[in-house]
Amino acid sequence: MTQTQTQLSTLYGPVADDMILVEDLLETTKQVDLAPLKRMLDFALQARGKRLRPALVLLAGCFGEYNLNKLVPLGAAIELLHTASLVHDDVVDGAESRRGRPTSNAVFDNALTVLLGDYMFANAAEMVTRTGSLRVTRLFALALMKMTSGELDQDAAAFDVGKDIHNYLGRISGKTAALFANATEGGAILGGSDEATVEALRHYGFAAGMAFQIVDDVLDYTGDEEQLGKPAGSDLREGTITLPALLFIERYPRDNPIRKFLAATTKAQREARLQEALTAIRTSDVLEDSMAMARDYVRRANAAIAHLPENEAHRCLRGIGEYILARQS
Repeated sequence: MTQTQTQLSTLYGPVADDMILVEDLLETTKQVDLAPLKRMLDFALQARGKRLRPALVLLAGCFGEYNLNKLVPLGAAIELLHTASLVHDDVVDGAESRRGRPTSNAVFDNALTVLLGDYMFANAAEMVTRTGSLRVTRLFALALMKMTSGELDQDAAAFDVGKDIHNYLGRISGKTAALFANATEGGAILGGSDEATVEALRHYGFAAGMAFQIVDDVLDYTGDEEQLGKPAGSDLREGTITLPALLFIERYPRDNPIRKFLAATTKAQREARLQEALTAIRTSDVLEDSMAMARDYVRRANAAIAHLPENEAHRCLRGIGEYILARQS
């Protein structure tokens, strides 16, 4: 067992061994007769992340009847939905690498990659119907709608310094937090938990998702390029103005290096001003203030489940909050 596998086993506690069932179900996605599609699915699903979202499904199910026949399909569906959304995002952004690997659209052409994402979305929808819950299936569809709206809002706001922190929080609530909330709420519903428990776990997932995205946005300025698999400042380079940049613009409205970068007209000018903007953000207090906001969301997540039984799953959910704040990639 690798160090990462050991860490995840500790992080996911009582559901760690059952995560292999999620992996097995995801593997069935690749079992198609069409050879070109199989090659594309093999490539897109080759990189295995930490599977945080399906782990949240299973952990939420621990507060009720732990029925793997229902929980595993939802966990796999949510992970497949997440992966499909990244495939489409890379097409929209024109990204050539993710986590140090070529993106699907860098290996295959854009049109085929869009169709690959469509297939994965459809497969995820089929998986979630295996839960036998119309309520969970509807929540899954709503989460997809919110994710799409969040991405559309982000793309529409590119290079727009007129957006504020309220808009940013609304954007990431759809882009990231909606799927985290879907994982914990859906898991609780499938476990047959009472409505108070379902609501508590939904709030936990939402707040954890908000913290996760804020930390992600901080890492874009502070993270190691080798670990992140992308150059520092990639978001700002693409015109995506996240929380650290928004705080900096708000606090230093005059002679602002971020505004100068966004107004640059030549490639050389843009690169020079980008480095000035990155240096300004890194030497200011906005990164720590952004992390303070992430810590506040983790506090909200823990407060939401404070009244739930003190079982092993509860301990793991609190540990996931700590992991979110401490992660480096």
